[in-house]
Amino acid sequence: MCGRFVIALPTDDMVQLFEALPDNDLPDVPNYNVCPTTQVHVVQGVGGGTRRLTSMRWGFLPHWYKTPTVGPLLINARAETIADKPAFRDAARQRRALVVASGFYEWTKSPDGLRNPWYITPTKGEVLVMAAVWQDWISPDGDRRRCCALVTTAANRGMSQIHHRMPVIVQPSDWPLWLGEAGHGAARLMRAAPEDALRWHRVDRAVNSNKVAGAELTAPLAGTDDA
Repeated sequence: MCGRFVIALPTDDMVQLFEALPDNDLPDVPNYNVCPTTQVHVVQGVGGGTRRLTSMRWGFLPHWYKTPTVGPLLINARAETIADKPAFRDAARQRRALVVASGFYEWTKSPDGLRNPWYITPTKGEVLVMAAVWQDWISPDGDRRRCCALVTTAANRGMSQIHHRMPVIVQPSDWPLWLGEAGHGAARLMRAAPEDALRWHRVDRAVNSNKVAGAELTAPLAGTDDA
């Protein structure tokens, strides 16, 4: 799964990378502790080969939710069931997107039960592009919110040392397929990343709080080794 992530890439770099048109209300960057229910950077295909860099609430709201808090917080959608779950199946077919990150956090438990955070980043490059699904949620009184969930899959061998799930990472050559720009077959992209795609290191438990921020959250913790 993925419950927190980092975005440090400047907005202009995102626009150039995805050849996307930027919206005006994008979240501030950098953000070293992106939490559920906040606004995140999302790339959409909007037809005719055009892409848009936009902002969405991280936390999918099924159409039957009367309020954003009436049901479980759906920040992730499992690749194995996304095509069948009523909350996600239409979005999986028609509303796929990419969430832009620099890395993400995951946790293990120490023998004394404490939660130890790890920061996971791409082995190469500065950007981690994660598969997502989205939709417009409209409340009974007409409140409209554009929202998304990250797609996750079973972890590869290396990542399984930290957690049994991981986000689906989409390579640049597959962006058109996931965004619906290159025909059908996006389901085959919902697989674990290659073993050499990611690296990780322990970071301070300060990131366990959703109220902290700053680049120091991603610094390697002295006296620890990789998993």
